[in-house]
Amino acid sequence: MDERVAGGVSWGFLRLLLVLIPVAWRTLPAAGVLKVEMAEETQTVFLNDNATILCKASGSSHLDINIMGITWFRESLNETEVKVFEFFGNHQEAFGSGAIVSLPRLKTGDASLQLFGIQLREAGRYRCEMVVTPEKAEGTVYLKVVASPVSVLFQDPATVKDNEDKYILCKSSGFYPKDINITWNKWTQEDPQYLEISEGITTGPIVKNKDGTFNVTSRLRLKPSLEHNMTVYQCVVRHISLPTSQRFNFTLPGIESEKSTGVRIIVICIGSILVIGLILGLGYFFWKRGCPCNRTLDNDVY
Repeated sequence: MDERVAGGVSWGFLRLLLVLIPVAWRTLPAAGVLKVEMAEETQTVFLNDNATILCKASGSSHLDINIMGITWFRESLNETEVKVFEFFGNHQEAFGSGAIVSLPRLKTGDASLQLFGIQLREAGRYRCEMVVTPEKAEGTVYLKVVASPVSVLFQDPATVKDNEDKYILCKSSGFYPKDINITWNKWTQEDPQYLEISEGITTGPIVKNKDGTFNVTSRLRLKPSLEHNMTVYQCVVRHISLPTSQRFNFTLPGIESEKSTGVRIIVICIGSILVIGLILGLGYFFWKRGCPCNRTLDNDVY
């Protein structure tokens, strides 16, 4: 029989503990307290892009994944947590989103969650729960998903007639979140600085798409009697997803310019008709009088 110590514990068991404790100690971070590092309180990713949410054991260089457990949660819109990914022992599973945690990196304490083709529904607060027996730690980060607007500027084709109000349309599509700001400027030869326009603007309503993104159209009304030739109109789009504002320019010829163009076309047409008529008239005149070649042919006949 093994010799017994106080409490009935054998010397053999104590020797086993002396061997296992240093091994377990080497798998834990310095000071024996497990902590996790997260990148930021909020992380922003673009719609349909891939994302990596950082979660790493602080101070770890090597961990035994056989005594580790990793679970990632996402807080849904109704503040209920749903499981996104879990790993422990020989078991790993992703729940509905194709999320993964790299096992080779996990051995170095890196339990970062990788997500692919991010969708709007995957935005929310993520919680990383790490267990390295017997320690446990967790950290959270909020994942914000954004989509940049695709904008175009063009004249309403239904308003191209002379002496009628014209409309320039600035359309932004596929943006998220909903808040967006569209303003109008104009530039003329008389004033080289862009000036903000405050009248004749109609914007909205904002329309939601099936994928959760939004569209909006802003219209600028132009009165023909007030237009200047070669005026440059500018649509400015601002959104949280854009590092700088989008700016689009459009030039609409003034009324006088359109009339001058029409007059020039008429003059060119009349001039072309006169030249053609003159050529035909001269040709007919010389044909009637006969040319030297015709007289030569007549002499040869006789």
